Amino acid sequence: MPIGFRNTNELWASILTQTLKRLGLTCAVICPGSRSTPLAITFAQASPTLEVISILDERCAAFFALGRAKATGTPTAIVCTSGTAGANFYPAVIEAKESRVPLLLLTADRPSELRNCHSGQTIDQLKLYGNYPNWQAELAVPSAEMGMLAYLRQTVMYAWERALYPVPGPVHLNIPFRDPLAPIPDGTDLNSLQLHLQSEDFWTGIFPLSPGRSQGTTPALPLSRALPRHYPCSPLLREWEKFDRGIIIAGVAQPQQPQKYCQAIAQLSKTLKFPVLAEGLSPVRNYAELNPHIISTYDLILRNQQLAKQLAPEIVIQIGEMPTSPVLRNWLKTTAAKRWIIDPSDQNLDPLHGRTVHLRVSVEQLAVTFGEDTRKEETGNMFDNFSASSEASNVTPFSYLQKWCTAEAKVRLNVDQTLASKSDLLESKIAWLLSQFLPKETPIFIANSMPVRDVEFFWKPNQSGVKPFFNRGANGIDGTLSTALGIAHRNQSSVMLTGDLALLHDTNGFLIRNKFVGHLTIVLINNNGGGIFEMLPIVKFEPPFEEFFATPQDIDFAQLCATYGVEHELITTWEQFQNRLNPLPTTGIRVLELRTNRKFDAKWRQENLGKFSAFDNLE
Repeated sequence: MPIGFRNTNELWASILTQTLKRLGLTCAVICPGSRSTPLAITFAQASPTLEVISILDERCAAFFALGRAKATGTPTAIVCTSGTAGANFYPAVIEAKESRVPLLLLTADRPSELRNCHSGQTIDQLKLYGNYPNWQAELAVPSAEMGMLAYLRQTVMYAWERALYPVPGPVHLNIPFRDPLAPIPDGTDLNSLQLHLQSEDFWTGIFPLSPGRSQGTTPALPLSRALPRHYPCSPLLREWEKFDRGIIIAGVAQPQQPQKYCQAIAQLSKTLKFPVLAEGLSPVRNYAELNPHIISTYDLILRNQQLAKQLAPEIVIQIGEMPTSPVLRNWLKTTAAKRWIIDPSDQNLDPLHGRTVHLRVSVEQLAVTFGEDTRKEETGNMFDNFSASSEASNVTPFSYLQKWCTAEAKVRLNVDQTLASKSDLLESKIAWLLSQFLPKETPIFIANSMPVRDVEFFWKPNQSGVKPFFNRGANGIDGTLSTALGIAHRNQSSVMLTGDLALLHDTNGFLIRNKFVGHLTIVLINNNGGGIFEMLPIVKFEPPFEEFFATPQDIDFAQLCATYGVEHELITTWEQFQNRLNPLPTTGIRVLELRTNRKFDAKWRQENLGKFSAFDNLE
């Protein structure tokens, strides 16, 4: 990418763009506007080696960038003009912070002399996103002096690093520009700088900074940062092995290498003989062959109070964030179990405020470190040559582990038989079918509200390697479609599971269709309102429930899709639905609409969720 020397702004923006490209930036999203002209031009000139995508709506653009960052594990840059444009990034900034996703926000601005004087399209953009960015700064006004260009280079390098380490998240650079914004001469003589800036000496020390991701969207930190190499892991393992009644909780996770992540959890489970309570928003259920002790129906099991008491643990090892289930959370509160949380971030992941020890390391690193310690003790790697059959032979029929496995088998059978027999379009059956019919390794974005809960309740363990994605940082419905498009862009054919309100909240995301490369199938559950509210106590208060909580919109989605030029199909039978899931198309956006009855589905859940575990004997 050539450095632009037509004026100072172009030179400044060129150095910024070139630095990011050398650091490893692969995608930049540009929103239209005047003040950001220098950035838009230099990014546009960086293609095709750098993918540059123009998106009209800033909120959609930010969530699309969030989706790209989730899928790739590296920062995506997003550019906007001055004024309220940057404010539309805010929901995505919050989600990036809370879910630990690297984003680089570049907001153009007017120089200081044009602020606080009613100059058009000017607001206070300093610390626009409060405390949510990992780091934020305002760059100096562009200057053609070599020392200032070196400052720019180093500041951009630091911004990139802070987007990735020590914990991924958003970084905000506010970038003021004086006129002229277009690449026309501004009277500055830049000839003397060309030889130096085109020399590799200026760029020495800039190299791709790989996140090396392991768990979730958190980089695999060097052991020196997370778990010291001299950390005594053998005593830790021996402490855990003292307990017969232990569980492992595999919470929500979006690992870049899901198979390695699942293998590490399976190895820990086999070593300790602890069952793995696996959230549906985790790849663990989709690598079921790795682990013979996956408990997918824990929410349903624990609704039986007698079983909940029988299965109370002495120790809990929580991998990453807590699952969605309030039933599980309330059950953990009632136990006296000590909890260990394994996660490499610096965040507090204990909303229950229990007796908790945070182990700041990924589960993959923990497995490696355990192996190193045990080899030093000449006892062999506890994770080597450990087969499911040999492990199973050490489990007594009425052990704590076996009780969990028995409960899982009984409840899973009840769930499968019940859903298989449902011929009408029931919301809960959709997640169950998706877990069985999607092509291998399909990326699927699961919207908040009822979809994430039905996935937790009913997603069946399988060997598909399906990759779940979600926005569970702030748990909102903002940017649902745009995030899914960002994940699916240049990816394997992908799927989104969503309700009608979450899709309607982000329909401007369909404007991305002409820039989108790949395929996204949107499984739309149209129950004409917010199904999640049907599960809450407010449902008993009408009015104002229907108008102010359920908020039905009465939208004809076939017409909506036609407006945006998106394929639409109304699904009326389960056979039709299954046939549309495998194989998936390779290009375009498609909506498969299933119309369901919100009141009936809520009543069905209320009547059936507790019945699946209606037995007392685990022996």
